[in-house]
Amino acid sequence: MDTLFILQKLKMDNVYKKLQIIPGVGPKLSQEFAKIGIVNVSELKGKDPEKLYLQICTKQGCRVDRCVLYVCRSSVYFAENKNPDPEKLKWWNWKDKK
Repeated sequence: MDTLFILQKLKMDNVYKKLQIIPGVGPKLSQEFAKIGIVNVSELKGKDPEKLYLQICTKQGCRVDRCVLYVCRSSVYFAENKNPDPEKLKWWNWKDKK
């Protein structure tokens, strides 16, 4: 295996792990964040969750599950708050209001 490839893979694995400290963000969503240019939690500060969601949809070429939008909302909240309310770290608490 090519050394450069291995180094790039290790770098991306590290990026994914950094993003997975966000409650509700697992391996798949951390990869989706990286695909739209979010590689550090701090890069979520000030972002519009709806725009992040639409960028993920565009990258995938289809409308993804709305749960991803809810995780985007909770992720931005997590990034912007040093002492977040634990209830607001649960993605299901960010569902659309009826």
